Amino acid sequence: MSNYVFVGLGNPGQEYEGTRHNTGRILLSIIGKQYDAEWKEDKKLSAQVAKIKVGLPASASRRQAGKSPVTLVLPDTFMNNSGKSIKPLITSVKSAEKLVVVYDDLDMPFGSSKISFNKSSGGHRGLESIIKAIKTEKFARVRVGISPKTPTGKLKKPSGEDAVMKVIMGKFKPEEMLVLKKLSKKISEALETFVSSGLERAMTRFN
Repeated sequence: MSNYVFVGLGNPGQEYEGTRHNTGRILLSIIGKQYDAEWKEDKKLSAQVAKIKVGLPASASRRQAGKSPVTLVLPDTFMNNSGKSIKPLITSVKSAEKLVVVYDDLDMPFGSSKISFNKSSGGHRGLESIIKAIKTEKFARVRVGISPKTPTGKLKKPSGEDAVMKVIMGKFKPEEMLVLKKLSKKISEALETFVSSGLERAMTRFN
């Protein structure tokens, strides 16, 4: 049985730490802590990798009892080359069914998240790189909003390259990091549901 693979997209290195473009990496690191994940550098994958076991507790339902092995991956390539870290792990369309990629999305307001499946990259370079590397769009993603919003909570998407760069390369404020930590609990539960009950159930419950 092939492992589940959860990927958190971002750029390696200190200068990118805490930036909005690193949202996937930040969230997967927080989720890893919940599982006492021990990260190790995998030179072959050019990534930080941790092995955990995920699943609902046995009491949730006898049928769902038991936990499944999951590989957490934080690519150490730059965003545009993320596929290099994923290609050796996802070798078929079938194995892509157990892949989830967590990443930042400018088309959604900060603090929101959505599970999607089998969609285009939407211009996200990291996602584009993974799609090219594994030759399929048929995998799950957790899109996490990073765009500013109006006082009424509507999306205020930046327009123009400079404005976009300013948002994605800007660092999260401490109060925004608290919002991400809260969001990580919801995403962690969604990932557990995905592993134990399948994608449809996770989408119905968390979207």
